Amino acid sequence: MKATSTSFLLLALCVVCTDARSQSSFDGTWVIDTGKNENLASEKPRVLSVSDGVFREGDRQLKADGSDQKVPANGYWDTVSVRIVDDRTVEIVSKKAGKVTYTETDTVSVDGNTLTKVMKDSTEAEAVTFESDFRRIAPTPAGAHAVSGSWQVFKQSRSENSTIIKYKCTAQGFTAETPLGEKLEAKFDGKLYEMQDDPGHTMVSVKLINPYTVEQTNVREGKIVFVVTLEVTPDGKTIHATLKSKEDGGVKTWTLHKQSK
Repeated sequence: MKATSTSFLLLALCVVCTDARSQSSFDGTWVIDTGKNENLASEKPRVLSVSDGVFREGDRQLKADGSDQKVPANGYWDTVSVRIVDDRTVEIVSKKAGKVTYTETDTVSVDGNTLTKVMKDSTEAEAVTFESDFRRIAPTPAGAHAVSGSWQVFKQSRSENSTIIKYKCTAQGFTAETPLGEKLEAKFDGKLYEMQDDPGHTMVSVKLINPYTVEQTNVREGKIVFVVTLEVTPDGKTIHATLKSKEDGGVKTWTLHKQSK
């Protein structure tokens, strides 16, 4: 889940400049293009079930009674609660050491054909919100809550405070930071470096493919969670990013534009 927040903010970090004596064309402030919803049709459908008082999604199975239930702990949560708000809405709250880290609200439209997922990330210096809209591709099973069924995402948006990245690059390495307090300092030496202000203690290594392409590997608890390929256009105005998840095989793409001075 955290990959929709801290990890995504620091995915587009930097590629090396060809001349260490000159300023890299990648130095400066970049903004994620939230107007584009790229490659969403290729994402795996979301399959939900709320039936007989139990919430199911993937390998998660939780009582939908609003109680905090222990789950395998990680840097982002150790308990999760699921609450049925009404016949079209379900709320999921994740906590770490009793403190709310994420709040997810899933609401189905009156006609039952659209699901809106609103995710609030409270782990940052200020809250970040992500919204995803899904089309129903499989009907609600008989007797199940309206959120049940299979859903395909077709639109995503995010709060403005989660779109800005500032970084500086040299031939030896780079620094990247966001207004929310996240920061990464690393070298192009294949070693892992910890992302600062990340509760999940994500470790990152960067491999230079060519002057316009870099491969970034993110690791948590010793396991690769995703690999990102960053491609910078020759004019230095745009970064195209592709994320491949090692956990579920999903692929995400997005674009960043260099902010005018």
